[in-house]
Amino acid sequence: MEPRCVECGFPIKTLFVQYSPGNIRLMRCENCKAVADEYIECEFMIILIDLILHKTKAYRHLLFNVINQHTVNFEGSLWKSIFAFLLLDAYRSLLLKRNEGEWGSSMSFSSIVWTFEEIVVDVFVGNFVFFCIFLLSMRLMLNTSIQISRCKDILLAILVSSYFKIFLIATMVWEFPSSVIFIIDLFVLSSNTVALKG
Repeated sequence: MEPRCVECGFPIKTLFVQYSPGNIRLMRCENCKAVADEYIECEFMIILIDLILHKTKAYRHLLFNVINQHTVNFEGSLWKSIFAFLLLDAYRSLLLKRNEGEWGSSMSFSSIVWTFEEIVVDVFVGNFVFFCIFLLSMRLMLNTSIQISRCKDILLAILVSSYFKIFLIATMVWEFPSSVIFIIDLFVLSSNTVALKG
């Protein structure tokens, strides 16, 4: 996958020309005539703020110009991201069970094992169904076939844009009502939408 302009999404050959160490010239997009990727010169904190603000340009920079399938150890990074995503999702399910009163200190060992089995099945089946419905709806709405490499790109976009799930870790430290979990879910879904739109 070749780099893209963060403004219009048009494929571009190169994002910058390096004359010497520390001396680069950013290239312009042939389509929109804007600087192809101004985030190259930005600190990661600026990119993170733009991701939180749901800017499509930041997602294009991250998904097309920083992370791609030609990156070193892409498969390993993808599997680690999937593991972290599923782990945070399992913690979310555990929080919901705890708030429903199904989780307590007076539980027997067999009920603890049963609860963890429910959580694991819920997480795997729920995410598998979400991804399958998403791919099927894309295929039906766009009327195109989806190759394996495109599925990996879509999966990566969903994983990267689900970074709001990291805020679930704050619930380990502070007490929150269960409505906070649903607010985080809304942020994750809106972030997924912006990332996939880009």
